[in-house]
Amino acid sequence: MTRLIFLFFIIFSFQLSAQNYNIKIQLEGAPNKTVQLAYHYLGKIYAADKTTLDENGQGTFTGDSLLTQGLYKILVDKDTHFDFLLGADQNFKLSNATFNGKDSKIEGAPESEAFIDYINFLGELQQKSASLNEAYKNADAAVKDKITKQREALNDEMHNYWAMVNRKFPDSFLYKFITANYVPALDESTLPDEIAENDSLLLRARFNYQQDHYWDYFDYTDERYLFTPFYKSKIETWFTKVLYPDYDSVKPYVYDFLADVKPNKRIFQFATSFFLNSSINSNIMGMDALFVDIARDFYLSGEAFWASEKSLEAIRENVLFMKDNLIGEIAPDLTLESFDGEFVNLHQIDSKITAVLIYEPNCSHCKVFVPEFYKEVYLPNKEKGLEVYAIYSMDDKEEWAEFLTRHNMFDWINVWDKDHSSRFKIKYDARQTPGIYLLDENKKITGKKMTIEQLKEIIPHELN
Repeated sequence: MTRLIFLFFIIFSFQLSAQNYNIKIQLEGAPNKTVQLAYHYLGKIYAADKTTLDENGQGTFTGDSLLTQGLYKILVDKDTHFDFLLGADQNFKLSNATFNGKDSKIEGAPESEAFIDYINFLGELQQKSASLNEAYKNADAAVKDKITKQREALNDEMHNYWAMVNRKFPDSFLYKFITANYVPALDESTLPDEIAENDSLLLRARFNYQQDHYWDYFDYTDERYLFTPFYKSKIETWFTKVLYPDYDSVKPYVYDFLADVKPNKRIFQFATSFFLNSSINSNIMGMDALFVDIARDFYLSGEAFWASEKSLEAIRENVLFMKDNLIGEIAPDLTLESFDGEFVNLHQIDSKITAVLIYEPNCSHCKVFVPEFYKEVYLPNKEKGLEVYAIYSMDDKEEWAEFLTRHNMFDWINVWDKDHSSRFKIKYDARQTPGIYLLDENKKITGKKMTIEQLKEIIPHELN
């Protein structure tokens, strides 16, 4: 019985040790210093643990549960620190005499040791590349051809190293980490001649290939990537530069992404928040529709478990002001009183393009935008099929009359809603003025939030 108890104790002790971290460090240059074990997380640095070194620069970080794998940092102060990769083995010794990451020595964590080897290999490769680039500048044609082949050989050397790491550490985070930013390029030699020899078709083929293979070497469902400098920048590049900049094109990719990461609460929270904020702040016209979709499907539905009531209230307000004026939707109808006291219905205006303009005379931007729009956009196009439904958003008719008279703007449709009973400020999101919306002949919204220069280009093109 005693033997069985002893055996159980050994097994139980091993299980406990396997579930904690114990990192012994020796930093000769930091005796008696307080040192932090920090980690990268979505582009920022956070402290995980700290210890005070003895007079020999020795100390220990320890905890009763494993840390999430990722890129960690030994930090004394803002000028004294270095990074290392924390993998599955978290009971090891780490020493560094210089605080340069490539000089780190690690015992007991093969994956972390291999990362240091990779850092040194990468440094040597970068030196070779820099030397070749310098030689290329003043080389003749024959030498340049030779240098180009040498550059290609460096790429092969890198890929061979990655393959070696993958063989030696299969399914490791090390391999995922060192290949994280690699996006394979299209092999243009495989393309049909009609594509390869046509610049626009070739550009489209490259774009589509990058879009299809952007995540080949980056498993965005792996939580460990959050603990690196890569995840945030990778998803930002994908959303703003890799996906085709159009709401209808972007939404399916974004929703597939969210479905993939939903089982991981931490990634799901970040990704959903990222797409919500990126869509509302996007410069791409019509991307506010994605904000409304995400707000409704994930936040207002209750799936966003992290959202406070204050943030939900702000989201509800934005949805209220955006949902009725999305690109591609029929514009909300209005029947407002004209300056002369007659009522004019927006949907009954017969024109190829109707611009809904909302302004207030004392708004500094309106003072410039409205007269410029009248002179540079409306007057040159009014005989070609442009009509303007210009809404004065305040309730002082004398102020309104003075503004119209000063700029002689009585030949477009001037309307107001003195009692604000039509809710036009909500339907057309008049929280900021001026507001401008373009409607086609069927009163479908085709554009909004445009500059004078954009309007000068778009409207004549649409009227032709």
